[in-house]
Amino acid sequence: MSPLNESFNFFLKQLRESPFFSSLSEENLMLLVAQVQQTDFQASMTIFREGEPSQGLYWLHSGTLKAVKYSTSGKEQILHFIKPGDTFNEVGAFTTLPNPASVIALEHVKVWCIPRDAIRQQIRQDPTFAQLIIDVLSERLRQSVALIEDLSLRPVINRLSRLILDESDGNTFFRPSWYTQYELAARLGTVEDVVQRSLRKLEVSDLIEVDRQQIRIINRVELEKLAA
Repeated sequence: MSPLNESFNFFLKQLRESPFFSSLSEENLMLLVAQVQQTDFQASMTIFREGEPSQGLYWLHSGTLKAVKYSTSGKEQILHFIKPGDTFNEVGAFTTLPNPASVIALEHVKVWCIPRDAIRQQIRQDPTFAQLIIDVLSERLRQSVALIEDLSLRPVINRLSRLILDESDGNTFFRPSWYTQYELAARLGTVEDVVQRSLRKLEVSDLIEVDRQQIRIINRVELEKLAA
């Protein structure tokens, strides 16, 4: 079997197992897979830009991406990180709107794209699929409202505490090489100096212990109080 066929067979398997596509028949899944476009991107490359016409629904096979918006002054706000198995750009794929954000590779990534016309055809044919799309878009809206609330009402140190808790594996928040202080600041809607001071305060208070590639939670109870 050629590497290309192996990739498409893997993608078909992923579609079968995804709740998002579970309502589609095997025939329709095969039709989608036949139209999939596969692309590799290196770190720092842009998958698509905010405001551009949408090409379709994207699926991340490997690596990590970030979805971002930029202010007129160029300040970056990370909306969320995209991990293997995640779909992204649903708004652009399912509506007539352009891409609502930019997506950038944080490391070498492999991305699949299902063309917009193929997705819209399935929407017309399968009401259950359309309902799943509504559910996904509703969740995206909820996440956006939560982000706005967080940035507007909570100090950086509280947002940082919540981020560490939410993204930790047990009591360890692992930071890949791409997860720099800049990326952490952009995720929290602030600047690197403020993040550094907040990390130092948490460390001095014996709530966390910071290493180069990880942050260990020392006092989860107090960190949760600060994050609440």
